[in-house]
Amino acid sequence: MLNMSDIMETITMIQEENLDIRTITMGISLLDCCDSDAKASCAKVYGKICRCAENLVRTGDEIESKYGIPIINKRIAVTPVAMLAGASGGDPLDYAVVLERAAAEVGVNFIGGFSALVHKGFSPGDKDLINRIPEALAGTERVCASVNVGSTKSGINMDAVAMMGKVIKRAAELTADRHCVGAAKLVVFCNAPEDNPFMAGAFHGLGEPDCVLNVGVSGPGVVRAALAKAGCGKDLTQVAEIIKRTAFKITRMGQMVGVEASERLGVPFGIVDLSLAPTPAIGDSVAYILEEIGLETCGAQGSTAALALLNDAVKKGGVMASSSVGGLSGAFIPVSEDAGMIKAAASGALTLEKLEAMTAVCSVGLDMVAVPGDTHEDVLSAMIADEAAIGMINNKTTAVRVIPAIGKKAGDMLEFGGLLGSGPVMKVSEKSPSRFIARGGRIPAPIQSLRN
Repeated sequence: MLNMSDIMETITMIQEENLDIRTITMGISLLDCCDSDAKASCAKVYGKICRCAENLVRTGDEIESKYGIPIINKRIAVTPVAMLAGASGGDPLDYAVVLERAAAEVGVNFIGGFSALVHKGFSPGDKDLINRIPEALAGTERVCASVNVGSTKSGINMDAVAMMGKVIKRAAELTADRHCVGAAKLVVFCNAPEDNPFMAGAFHGLGEPDCVLNVGVSGPGVVRAALAKAGCGKDLTQVAEIIKRTAFKITRMGQMVGVEASERLGVPFGIVDLSLAPTPAIGDSVAYILEEIGLETCGAQGSTAALALLNDAVKKGGVMASSSVGGLSGAFIPVSEDAGMIKAAASGALTLEKLEAMTAVCSVGLDMVAVPGDTHEDVLSAMIADEAAIGMINNKTTAVRVIPAIGKKAGDMLEFGGLLGSGPVMKVSEKSPSRFIARGGRIPAPIQSLRN
């Protein structure tokens, strides 16, 4: 039962602490859209997306009005398009155009799934799609791409890693007049989840239903405020308990919204991704939570330990609030989307090396990191390899969303605006990994993958 205190607390969370539903994302399988004629396949893709998602935005708006809970984004994730291109032939770019048209028709802000899963090797269509990613992202506004290059069970496909350095650089170059936003819509994964509702890495996995609704919640501002109210006298065990209780409340709200939206749309409810997804808004920052825990600034010694405590407590609290927790779930640390991370990186307190260490205990990896525009493509590939290794060895999802800021150098700012915010261009080691990347092949799966 809710009492007046619960109601007032929720109102405060929404009005003052930036609590929101970050996204409701409809996953749509396109496997039944394959056709021996690529044009016919594209027509089927457009028709199915428009049919399944025609009421998605309106439903989100109605639930937002009913409960007063902001639902910031309505999005779509589809089957990795490389599979359709491999089965139906044709130019993968045609699918990107169709995805853009369908997303515009139903009114969502992003559609994910211009993707390939190549962690153990390349299937027909994979290389064609990967090579087309820069043009696809440059020629569309809503389409997002992802490539899974490794997993704990299969190791790391270093041939794909080498390709992705070139692809990221080209995506940035083609959108240099738009703040290199093409690279901001591209994620390279290890252990990619099949039910992630967050962009740019969302796609609809092969084990998912034909159509499903997943929810991504947020609320770093709420967690920070709860710790601030508790004061400095709590020990770290008590801090973890406060975070758990707060994450429980946030997740229950996401569960309620997800269940109602799925009932209204007539599709199964999938998961709640209970990630703390920050924004550039003041106070809505994971970095500020770490500072509330006791650090002078994010990036100081102790940042990795504090983030590990936060990430674990969020998962423990959230999993008790929903029987369907999935996606990434934990704490995001994107540099350009988090006011505290931006401040720490701009001041030099947060270096790329420290950020990499922190990714070993957070939900994703190097996220929205701007690097100098002249960074060599092999260096980008090596950054991917390092993050993939962290994910592979630790049996967790890691990702790289790095933006070569064309024409900018370390210390400059790259301005995106909106939800993507702005970010300082971070210094990258100039020592070359080219001989390592040129070897190609596959880094074998670790011994801990043998669990059967």
